[in-house]
Formats: sequence, C-alpha cells, structure tokens
Amino acid sequence: MRKVYLVGAGPGDPDLITVKGLKAIQQADVVLYDRLVNAELLNYAKKDAELVYCGKRPGHHSFNQEAINHLLCKFANQGKIVTRLKGGDPFIFGRGGEEAEALAKKQIPFEIVPGITSGAAAPAYAGIPLTHRDYGSNVAFVAGVTKRDENLDEYWARFSKVDTLCIYMGVKNLPIICEQLIKHGKDTSTPIALVHWGTTDKQQTVTGTLATICERASSLENPSLIIVGEVVRLREQLQWFEKLKVYNDVNAITG
Repeated sequence: MRKVYLVGAGPGDPDLITVKGLKAIQQADVVLYDRLVNAELLNYAKKDAELVYCGKRPGHHSFNQEAINHLLCKFANQGKIVTRLKGGDPFIFGRGGEEAEALAKKQIPFEIVPGITSGAAAPAYAGIPLTHRDYGSNVAFVAGVTKRDENLDEYWARFSKVDTLCIYMGVKNLPIICEQLIKHGKDTSTPIALVHWGTTDKQQTVTGTLATICERASSLENPSLIIVGEVVRLREQLQWFEKLKVYNDVNAITG
C-alpha cells in the first residue's frame, strides 16, 4: 500500500529520533534522506530498501525541491512505502510543508512524524535553556536568510522585543544579523552563542555578545545554530555535553 512518511530525524544524535520515526525507517521500501541526517539511522532500513541521498548544502544540491517532490510522488505511485528522512523537524525550516502540499495535490496518503528540531536540541546540549523565569519568557525560531526582495529592516525589527532568538541558517549573515538586532533595539552587550554541529561528537560552542561574536566565531561554518538572549549567560554553569565529551575522551586515553 502506497504511503509517504515525512519524518523528522532529529538534530544529529541518532538516539534523539522518535520511536515512530524509527518504525517509519524500518518499514520503508524507499528512504530519501538529507545531508544532516545521521547515517547511523540508515542501518535500521530493510536490507533491500532503496536509499536515495537528497542532501543540500550551500551552493550544491543533489536534487532541487521540485525534483524531490517528484521522487516522493513517483515512488509512492509505484505502490511503495516511502520515508522522507529530514534533519530536525520536517515542519520547522525543513520544507516539509512544501512536500506535504505536493503529496496532497496528487492525493497520495502521507503522515507527518515530528522530530526534535535543532532550535530546541542544540541549546539544550550547550547548556542554554530557551526559557527561564529570570532571563526570558518567550522565544522565536527565526530564519537567518531572507527572500531577495525582503526588507531587512522590517524583517529584523519584528524580533527586537523577543527575549530569546533561535536563528537557523544564519552563519553567513552573522554580521548583518548582529547589526540589524543592534539597530532595532538590542543592546551591544546582549549575550549570543553559536552551536556548531549540535548534539553530535563534533559539537562546538562559542559565546560572546552582539558586539564581539563575529570575531570570536569567525572560524565556525554551517551547520550552526545562533542563540541570542540573556539565557545564554546560563551556559557557564549549565553546560554538560561538551564537558561529558572531554571526560569520556580522557577516560578513553587513560583506560
């Protein structure tokens, strides 16, 4: 019976996928997976399952979005169970909505399987709570890139009063983001953190302020999540994952 599962694979740590997401991988005839999906999850697919890489990175796409939509419909119309495995959550900056639209237009049955988005997981693994009674009571998930015709001032002005910002896909535009946030009311001393490859063994976190972060994080590339707000101050006492990595590495060396 044809069906498509749009599955959030989580932020990188393979243990963070949901039980339902794992079941969708296990029963799939075809798995279309993205660049940020941990390859370990593909080991749960059936031996005869077809694995199709649909990864995208800046400046290079294996398939454009229209081609991916076409593949989902094509495989489903062959009577196959298709699992579209996407990093994070399919409906949070994952273009899952566009893929669901394409399936709905073709009257192909589908299910959405939510995943843990990097906007929630990366700060948690860096020891940064997105909300805290003493530091911030609201949070916004924000795209760090805008449409070509979007007015930057209008875009960033709407976030000036939000306590905590989680900014996706913003590393390349970090200087512009900092400039805009300061321009629209954020203090230059506002804490900010970048979490690179959050929840994985490659995780690296750099902190600073809106005035200093561009210099401090100049070596970081995508994928990195940007967190802006007073909650970043808590990292100093709450960071755990990177300390755990160091502890495990030392134990491995000393036996």
